[in-house]
Amino acid sequence: MSLILQLISIITALLFAYIFYLETIKTDSQKTADTFGMKVEDLKQKSLNNSFKNQGVYNLLIALGLLYAAFVTSNQVEISRLIHFYILGVAAYGGLTVNPSILAKQGGLSILFLILSFVL
Repeated sequence: MSLILQLISIITALLFAYIFYLETIKTDSQKTADTFGMKVEDLKQKSLNNSFKNQGVYNLLIALGLLYAAFVTSNQVEISRLIHFYILGVAAYGGLTVNPSILAKQGGLSILFLILSFVL
């Protein structure tokens, strides 16, 4: 895998690890509320708090998958493409159902990776 593609995957992994941190560690913080356009009081509700933590673990596993693909496996590009396609699908769904900006915020790096992975 080229250095550019590897860097994009690493940056994407860091983004998803940060989302994990917000959703799982700092679930009901003001920063999390601001990031997701919610109220701290809402994030303190048990069911929403648990859902956020669950979603955070999902995001951490995506980050770990990207790092695994970038550094461990011999099929770096193929596995990275698969994960980036998955991220793009989830971001597109979020963009359609929650807020259109999610597509760019969560899927932008994956779009860039996918385009470059077929060109480089």
